[in-house]
Amino acid sequence: MPAIDVAPAAAGDSREARRAVTRALAARRARALRAAAGLAVTALLAACVSVSVGDYPIPLADVVPALLGLGDEATTIVARELRLPRVLGGLLVGGALGLSGAIYQAVARNPLASPDILGVLQGGSVAAVFGITVLSASAALVSVSAFAGALAMTIAVYLLAYRQGVSSYRFVLVGIGLAAIGTALVNWLLTRADIFSAAAATVWLTGSLSAIGWESVIPTAVAFAGLTAVALVLMRRLRALQLGDDTAKGLGVEVERSRLALLLVGVAAAGAAAAAAGPIMFVAFMAPPIARRLTGAPLALVPAALAGALLVVASDLVARTLFPSTEIPVGVVTGIVGAPYLLWLLARANRIGRGG
Repeated sequence: MPAIDVAPAAAGDSREARRAVTRALAARRARALRAAAGLAVTALLAACVSVSVGDYPIPLADVVPALLGLGDEATTIVARELRLPRVLGGLLVGGALGLSGAIYQAVARNPLASPDILGVLQGGSVAAVFGITVLSASAALVSVSAFAGALAMTIAVYLLAYRQGVSSYRFVLVGIGLAAIGTALVNWLLTRADIFSAAAATVWLTGSLSAIGWESVIPTAVAFAGLTAVALVLMRRLRALQLGDDTAKGLGVEVERSRLALLLVGVAAAGAAAAAAGPIMFVAFMAPPIARRLTGAPLALVPAALAGALLVVASDLVARTLFPSTEIPVGVVTGIVGAPYLLWLLARANRIGRGG
């Protein structure tokens, strides 16, 4: 009986498999690029509409010329000096929150892991409210306090969750517990404050873009650009961590150092957002799953940042126009949208018998 040579057939199957994987990766990259481009265009369109709408309406076709200084003087002043800082602030704050949420959810491998669920924003709130109600601090000092409080809360969560490593389940539980403590401390500080300080703290706690000016936009832009660059540099480590600690170690990744570095980038992004606009809840929680659904990729940092920017700008537009006689904070709108999603996610996790 003649021998059968299977080597050519095996080699052909291997080449075909490699080509199939290459095609699949190329298709995923193309989908991710289309999703990112779509989110960017939609966010820019929402920003232009936001500049257009107000007590002094600007035709949408005149928005770009006004921003470039080519319109009449009144339109240019309204567009560039009054509305543009708020819109840019919304884009940057939303982008920072989306980036932070994507990092947290990827590191913890849990859709419940986001800075507003795990106590990061609550830590910033405690420090900011203390500064407002006890120290009568200036706006700049309140922003610095919020950033420092968010960082301190993240370090506390990490240390309390660390047991020869940090598991996702323990990290989420410790974060939720410390978030509850942070909320209780904020409420206690508000009860001891005078009515004027308590009112100012309550406005800050709601999360609003109304007070954002160029003095807030510029440092937020610098922080967001730098943190995005660092996150992209750490992307390879983040991809490895998603495969599990043992696999990441096998790939030569220092697991705990990488996890801590990524968490610090995430908390810095969330802290920068809170310092500029207060704790705008649920944006960091919702933006990453939106990006993952659109891109079809398990890790999408840039699309998540774009989704967060779109969420904040669109929510602020709704907040400014929903009731013509009054303006509600953007945090109210994001809370109304985000709370049902959180309840749905918890119900779904309970239904399939797992925590994330």
